[in-house]
Amino acid sequence: MLSFIAQGSSYLSPRAYAVLHRQHHAYADTDKDPHSPLHYKNVFAMMWATKDAYTAAFENRADVEPRFTKNLPGWVSFDQFAHGWTPRIFWAAAYTAFYIQFATAWWMYLLLPIHFAMSPIHGAIINWYAHKYGYKNFKLKSTAVNMLPVDILMLGESYHNNHHKRASHPNFGVKKYELDPVYPFIKLFNAVGIIKLKKLPAEFIETDF
Repeated sequence: MLSFIAQGSSYLSPRAYAVLHRQHHAYADTDKDPHSPLHYKNVFAMMWATKDAYTAAFENRADVEPRFTKNLPGWVSFDQFAHGWTPRIFWAAAYTAFYIQFATAWWMYLLLPIHFAMSPIHGAIINWYAHKYGYKNFKLKSTAVNMLPVDILMLGESYHNNHHKRASHPNFGVKKYELDPVYPFIKLFNAVGIIKLKKLPAEFIETDF
């Protein structure tokens, strides 16, 4: 439900998204990667192909290896509702109404398409640019890089090289200056029992590089 509220008109099924994410990590930059920039001329072509792969996973039309669906929860009825045009149009109307009420200049309305398509835009930034432009803490077989030394744009997710190195770790930051602002909330949710983290591996320190 919180994902539905946060993503609004661009809601993605957690289950279908997780399938693509697992495939991406298992087959990074190979022909089986659902969104590698190595195989497309531009970001738009990659995202269109990602849309097709996501839709196939969501509609259970894709031939998905069992390991990519293992232990994935599913909320079939809710996902079907959230994927409908009615809630998407509702969210788009709500965003527009907010701008009508609070916008102070005409150019602010140009930001509305970003709100309408937040999830695809987020995916484009990470899956394209975080595989092309940035620096590496770890030598990997994939092209994943860290886009920013201090990630104020993607709330820690642009530490993509770190994430590909230790995919199961909830803290995307590794170096002392790589601050993942979401990680403290994950620890808080774990402490109060909202989620349950597995025992974490030892944190990397500067001397590990």
